[in-house]
Amino acid sequence: MSTIRRQSIFSSVIVYIGFALGLLNTYFFTRQNGNFTAAQYGLTQIFVSIATVMFSFANLGMQAYINKFYPYYNDHLDTKKNDLFTWAILVSSVGFLLVIAGGFIFKHLVVQKFGANSEELVTYYAWTFPFGFGLTLYTILESYAQQLKKSVLTTYLRELQFRIFTTILIICLSIGILPGFGSFIKLYSFNYFAVALILLCYILYRKEAYFTFSISRVTKKFRKKIFALATLIWSGMLLHNIAAVFAQFVIASVMPKGLANTGIFILAQYMTSIMQAPQRGIITSSIGPLSKAWKDKDIKKIDLIYHRSSINQLIFSMAMFVIIWMNFKDGIVNFHLKADFLQAQYVFLFLGLNCIIDMGTGVNAQIIGTSTFWRFDFITGIILLGISLPLSYVLTKTTGITGPAIATLISFTIYNGIRYFFLLKKFNMQPFTIKTFYAIACALISFLVSYYLFKNHSGFLWMIIRSTVFMFAYLFCVFYFNLSPDILPVLTTIKKRLGIKIS
Repeated sequence: MSTIRRQSIFSSVIVYIGFALGLLNTYFFTRQNGNFTAAQYGLTQIFVSIATVMFSFANLGMQAYINKFYPYYNDHLDTKKNDLFTWAILVSSVGFLLVIAGGFIFKHLVVQKFGANSEELVTYYAWTFPFGFGLTLYTILESYAQQLKKSVLTTYLRELQFRIFTTILIICLSIGILPGFGSFIKLYSFNYFAVALILLCYILYRKEAYFTFSISRVTKKFRKKIFALATLIWSGMLLHNIAAVFAQFVIASVMPKGLANTGIFILAQYMTSIMQAPQRGIITSSIGPLSKAWKDKDIKKIDLIYHRSSINQLIFSMAMFVIIWMNFKDGIVNFHLKADFLQAQYVFLFLGLNCIIDMGTGVNAQIIGTSTFWRFDFITGIILLGISLPLSYVLTKTTGITGPAIATLISFTIYNGIRYFFLLKKFNMQPFTIKTFYAIACALISFLVSYYLFKNHSGFLWMIIRSTVFMFAYLFCVFYFNLSPDILPVLTTIKKRLGIKIS
């Protein structure tokens, strides 16, 4: 756990620095009298959603292949004869060629569905493909690097370096180096490819992988299992990822001013993603140890990771949710964002509650995905898709922009509930203890105190005051009840790094 904890801390710090830069970028995208319209901001963000779908089709299960079988290749093959890296890159690249073919064959459907309400998406449709290929290549390399215990580096590239490139493009547009939005979005489409190239060069320079087209004995031995796992995990993750971004496509397609409303929805999603920084760090740091633990049949270690990931993520997610919710309106007003973005507040409410549930249930997806029960991913993916797609469409048509957020909360709660009961029944593992309920109670009480003390005050200073009061009360409760076994080791590590004597 110490390795996971250490890498999770570093990764979470990087993620939050990345979020800070991302907030700066978001400010430039959404501020009043800025260089971007709401529709243009929505376009940059829906590029990510489209790329996610492209990757989901193109990877053909190679991410799961790496996560599950890397320990077997590493234990039985010399690095120069390890063909896992080669096949993962090659297969996913071929998969993306199929995506390109499908994208142009069905282009008329894109024009038909989005032409009326999201004209900019049709205009720049071709530029989604380099963006999607960059994400596909990077994600495969990221999975491989995580097995090499380079999760801090991969987190830096995805969460920080990508945003640095975006910031540079925004500055170039603002000072006139780029002649207009068209030039900006075309260069923006290569951002993921740039970070993928950095990671590829690093792996090859460190001689952590080689391109070899000889089929190894490990590949021959496990080929049937590899094919079965890749097919089912690919199918399950495809369904999951489509469900995760479907709401944005519904908004862009059926609502007037589709991309502008998509931008409002995605702003709320971005606020939610701030809550997920510990989740991202824990996931990237736990996949390798979970794969090894399943290989070694170390159920106790898996159960420990399950418990720790649940309580740690729950504590962080509730703290961030309360701070953002209390200050949402003040933040929009005081930072002079476009008034339309006030509509994002209740979108954030439902998405934030979903995030708390998802994080509070721990790394259940990674536990199942690295086990021999990967078929279950496919089954739960079908269930998720079957609930979320029609629900998102109906609620968007009937309730507007908050509809997809409500649909997300309902569908992903059911999805996580099914996974919870599966692990409970199959392995007698569940992530909750009495401290789970203490954490929820502490967050609720601290919120009520800080909210009712300052609910009639607004302004930047009062944002700081109410947030400080909440954090003081909440952290006092967390320490008093010793809700997380990782807090004291973290403080001890920080004191050592700062040279503070420990009594």
